[in-house]
Amino acid sequence: MTARKTEPTSFDAWWTEVHGARTTEVCGLTVKVPSDLPYGFNKRFEELQDSDSDEDAAELVALLFGEEAASAWLDGPDRIGTRQLFTILGWGMAQAQGEDVSYQEAYDAVMEQVVGKAPEPNRAERRAAAQKRPSRSTGGRSKPTSSGSTTSARKTSRG
Repeated sequence: MTARKTEPTSFDAWWTEVHGARTTEVCGLTVKVPSDLPYGFNKRFEELQDSDSDEDAAELVALLFGEEAASAWLDGPDRIGTRQLFTILGWGMAQAQGEDVSYQEAYDAVMEQVVGKAPEPNRAERRAAAQKRPSRSTGGRSKPTSSGSTTSARKTSRG
């Protein structure tokens, strides 16, 4: 018979055994790598993702990495930048959902979101741009033609 593995003494011990207790250093601070998203985090993230408020950013960081991280990264003398913040949040969220992404992959995803959100020109802007295009044959703007020059000559029947 094989020896049975002993049962961990608590849920916390079991969770650590299953998911590990990895840490990483971010901007001079050692933080625990998230192994699960806090309950309600996704909803709160959706509500706050377009906010420019420092307090909202601090709330998300605190939920994922703790109050010490929020204070150090957002209020400390070496505040992190916006791309750093979104990269570490994206990386942490991926880790918490069981996706072992690299920092580079998280950064690439952030930059794709930033570039991908370029505003589309409205209809008036598209029409104005289309009217400014030069004619293909001369390189200049096309000249309007009168209705008289575009109609066919009238044919009469002989008869």
